[in-house]
Amino acid sequence: MVTISLNDAVRSAGLSVLMRTVGVATRLLPIPQPTMLVGPGASARLGQAICDFDHTRVLVVTDPVVAKLGLMAPMLQALKAGGTAYVVFDKMLPDAPVALIEQGVALFKSKGCDAIVGFGGGSAIDAAKAIALCAANNKHPVQLAGYFKGLRTAVPIYAVPTTAGTGSEVTVAAVISDPDTQRKLVMADTRLVPRLAALDPNLMLGLPSDITAATGMDALTHAVEAYIGHWRTAFTDRMALSAVSMIFEALPLAYANGQDVAAREKMALAANYAGQAFTRANVGYVHAIAHQLGGRYHTPHGLANAILLPHVLRFMRPAIEPQLAQLALRAKVGKKTETEAALALKFLDAIDALNTRLGIPTTLAALVDADIPALARAACREAQTNYPVPVYLSQADCEGVIRLVLPHEPVAKASGRRRLPSKRQAAAA
Repeated sequence: MVTISLNDAVRSAGLSVLMRTVGVATRLLPIPQPTMLVGPGASARLGQAICDFDHTRVLVVTDPVVAKLGLMAPMLQALKAGGTAYVVFDKMLPDAPVALIEQGVALFKSKGCDAIVGFGGGSAIDAAKAIALCAANNKHPVQLAGYFKGLRTAVPIYAVPTTAGTGSEVTVAAVISDPDTQRKLVMADTRLVPRLAALDPNLMLGLPSDITAATGMDALTHAVEAYIGHWRTAFTDRMALSAVSMIFEALPLAYANGQDVAAREKMALAANYAGQAFTRANVGYVHAIAHQLGGRYHTPHGLANAILLPHVLRFMRPAIEPQLAQLALRAKVGKKTETEAALALKFLDAIDALNTRLGIPTTLAALVDADIPALARAACREAQTNYPVPVYLSQADCEGVIRLVLPHEPVAKASGRRRLPSKRQAAAA
């Protein structure tokens, strides 16, 4: 049983009122929607469309794996055929490190670019957004972390995701990392939403099954956290519920058969819908904790979300049973004749079953017990100051949730030791 002190209760009530107040403002905030090109060959069509905007030179931001696989070829050929010059920056790493953002800005300016394409996983697209804002404002990335920190509008941004997870092609945020402080930083600005984006399932056909699983669960986490938070609207509910329905149907198919074009396209759309939901309704404690794990251990974001999601939801279940019940119905794991309590438990069990089917581990191998207090402190601070969560966790509560994913065998290495991502993880981050 969780014991809450009077001070904690008063503080939580105050935070809840503040977040609800901010939520009213977010409902009125105009968030642009990118023009979407969807279906096989969409990336080439995006290249053709970019040419119509008469840019001088486009900077294409990607990672070494995507560049090596040749996934950009159709779009680059379209740019060349349309007479639009481009330069490729293919050094991006998972979590979009600040130093590489600076390199991208320098290349953008030295080559006389006037637009940016983010091509790859979430890190590549977020990096493109960050470079676009930094280049326009002539500021260091750390100076622009936070809400609406740039005075000038970001240079034009276009996006081509190669994974179905982050939904970064429709969001107002760019998540980057500062390796020196082992922290993830978020730039948030409605002007970071790309103008055009391509959802091309052909680019995802060769995605390894483990990355398909982790990125798909990332999209599910976006949809679920958007649906249970206090900033939800009729629009975000519609997007979130649709995404959950599509993910439970298509993710197992895409995981089992990576060449299933229809499943890949449905997952790309689901990630996009989830992105539209959380860019207005925001996220919660799953992300708050996952960001700390990513900053300290370089845990791939989707994997961290997948491992944490069932534990955070089970902790909050008493406060969110009606929402969990609706999610169960949309995931087709229960019937309308069942009670909300029964449906809520069925949804939680369905997430566990989906994780098992996708080969998601139940624990985080890199997690060190001695790090947990600091991780929990940072996660609580992030959630309490940024997210409209349905329940506020105390320090002890948050530590307890994180301890549920400790590895069964103690990690012998020093606290905070970073683990380098594999090439397969780099392509998805």
